Amino acid sequence: MNTADFELLPPGRERSATLPRTGLTAVLLLLISAVQAGPQIQTWQTGNGARVLFVAAPELPMVDVRVVFDAGSARDGAQPGLAAFTAGMLTEGARDWDADTIALRMENVGASLSASADRDLAAVGIRSLTQEPALETAVETLAGLLTAPTFPPTDLERERENALIGLRQAQEQPAKVGQKALFRQVFGSHPYASDPAGTEDAIRALTRADLQAFHQRYFTGSNAVVAIVGALDQPAAQALAERVVGGLPAGERPAALPPVADLSDAAVERITFPSSQTHVLAGQPGMARGDPDYFALYLGNHILGGSGLVSLLMEEVREKRGLSYSTYSYFLPMAKPGPFLMGLQTKNAQADQARTVMIDTLKRFATEGPTEEQLTAAKKNVTGGFPLRIAENSDIIQYLAVIGFYGLPLDYLDRFTDRIQAVTAEQIRDAFARRVHPDRLAIVTVGGDADTAQVPATGDPG
Repeated sequence: MNTADFELLPPGRERSATLPRTGLTAVLLLLISAVQAGPQIQTWQTGNGARVLFVAAPELPMVDVRVVFDAGSARDGAQPGLAAFTAGMLTEGARDWDADTIALRMENVGASLSASADRDLAAVGIRSLTQEPALETAVETLAGLLTAPTFPPTDLERERENALIGLRQAQEQPAKVGQKALFRQVFGSHPYASDPAGTEDAIRALTRADLQAFHQRYFTGSNAVVAIVGALDQPAAQALAERVVGGLPAGERPAALPPVADLSDAAVERITFPSSQTHVLAGQPGMARGDPDYFALYLGNHILGGSGLVSLLMEEVREKRGLSYSTYSYFLPMAKPGPFLMGLQTKNAQADQARTVMIDTLKRFATEGPTEEQLTAAKKNVTGGFPLRIAENSDIIQYLAVIGFYGLPLDYLDRFTDRIQAVTAEQIRDAFARRVHPDRLAIVTVGGDADTAQVPATGDPG
């Protein structure tokens, strides 16, 4: 699945485990029916203020639970990596269980567990059979991780070393080097500029007390959204939600993140890297979740660079000129405007040419917009594939969590295809003209001569 087209999933999947996938047949059949109905979402609050979103899926004896908190790396403050480190350590010890005990508890009943953090949120989830003792064990384990993590010192040091190894490995991957640099260029002093993985100095300095304080501040009822999909009725789902998060203090929601400022000028950062290929990345602040221009920008980007081989960028960069095997663009909406990103990889000698073609294609599209033929094809592609994108419990649970966390309307999935169909070429032209500024892009290139030191350079993008 193209990153640009999975518009509802939380940005980033740092430190997350992969959950198994099981079909949600009834939901798929409903979605492709004549009425195009989405999953029926029920919602309520727990006693300590957590918002719950629930979809009954009785076809299979399974349940997915995903609890998300406003506790992503944007809350790291002066300690980059704190949120991701805290989320990762939740599975290392809770109550009187060590990491091995937690793993065995889940494995013995065929359940799975995940924990992750990105820029906006931290998430902890389970997948379990609804039969006993599987459900009881899985729910008890999840509740323990959320309410009574122990952050055991020995495991903390092991995870610290793993995090440091990961950071050093990332320095050897030009794509990651470029992405981190681009986020710094796009977001400046905003919390989104910091990579969720943190920095080596910050990771070395983190203490067990830091993790405990972060957990105490942000893992609270009022700061939580609980998403549940599975073979339960509503009373059972209500009881499950209370068991999972009811032991958390009510707490208070953190203050809203600061606004994201638009870029005032273009800038280029050239990072020399020992590689035969150069990664070219470009970006600027894009849009937030629930943005009124969302559907016009989303569909327009699908045409520009989000539809794979048939996108305009692929046609201009790859098909016509053979400058890159692949190129892309996408919006990454977050609580505050996330980035609009473009990228490609090409031979070092072709980097400037490829960059020029990529940006010229954006300029043309921002001015001219799509043709009616392009618009029709994009609508068919997006709406035709949409039911398959919410066909399984593991898809639905993430959509529910995002709808709840970002305060999107409960009928969002019901109305998605209709709102895509309603977008006009003029709306796309207007949205791109107002929101996308090719003359104010932050550009990062990573690649070049192996014998040259890594020295950033800033200048006019040309």
